[in-house]
Amino acid sequence: MTERNKRPAGKGNPAIPRRNEERTGERRRIPNNQGEKPKRSYDRKTSSDRPSRPESGNRRKDEEKTLPAGPIRLNKYISNAGICSRREADKLIEAGAIKVNGKVVTELGTKISPDDKIQYGDQTLSREKPKYVLLNKPKGFITTTDDPEDRKTVMNLVAHACKERIYPVGRLDRNTTGLLLLTNDGELAKKLSHPRYGIKKIYHVVIDRNLSKSDLQKIEEGIELEDGIIKVDAIEYVGDGKDKKELGIELHSGKNRIVRRIFEQLDYKIVRLDRVGYAGLTKKNLSRGEWRFLEEKELNMLKMTT
Repeated sequence: MTERNKRPAGKGNPAIPRRNEERTGERRRIPNNQGEKPKRSYDRKTSSDRPSRPESGNRRKDEEKTLPAGPIRLNKYISNAGICSRREADKLIEAGAIKVNGKVVTELGTKISPDDKIQYGDQTLSREKPKYVLLNKPKGFITTTDDPEDRKTVMNLVAHACKERIYPVGRLDRNTTGLLLLTNDGELAKKLSHPRYGIKKIYHVVIDRNLSKSDLQKIEEGIELEDGIIKVDAIEYVGDGKDKKELGIELHSGKNRIVRRIFEQLDYKIVRLDRVGYAGLTKKNLSRGEWRFLEEKELNMLKMTT
């Protein structure tokens, strides 16, 4: 991992588009690509698809943390193993799907020791340290842990991040770049993906032609798609607004390909789509194709959000 990977996330907020006037009455400007350089430099950044090397030298604080040596709750153990959230683990326990030292355990609140053997079906679970990796995904990589067609996946980019098995939280399609969180914390991943928490995502969008003010207003008021009406939280032209092909859009919907579908509904083609903000995290100082571990303050922020 390069020295650049080691740098902590910079201060400052993501590019914030204009809030839906009907809901808040606020108007705010979107800086170019969330504090990164203007679009000429932005274009150069997208060319790096190289995976990051493993971190060397001084170890991060989160690398040095160890799991508790004493007994822990069974549902927490299952969640740490990356199977599911704690709540879902309770359901597995109640259903008799979990064995401890060869015996089915159905009592909630059961505590186990580090030497106990935990099984889910035929799979023996391993007690892992929670890991949180933030990736600036390049174009051309699919968001999956495995691909039968042997295409490039985001797992290729974080192959040397840690020995624990991590997996993506949510999805970015193959041609979308930007922030992607990977973790083995099943409970946090479940919360970040649940509509109840309304996790905010911010995108830098480049379309094939100028977006008219009337179409901008339509997006603000809500666009009807085949699966219902979608309303964005905010949308605005980037920077001084002279280039009406570049926009910032903020929304909390987790629907598949939602940003692309919004513009396609109005007959615009997306040339470039970059997620520059996710749940309060930014990709400042994180080049395309590079990753880093979350800092403790960022992790605390995520847990407070959910």
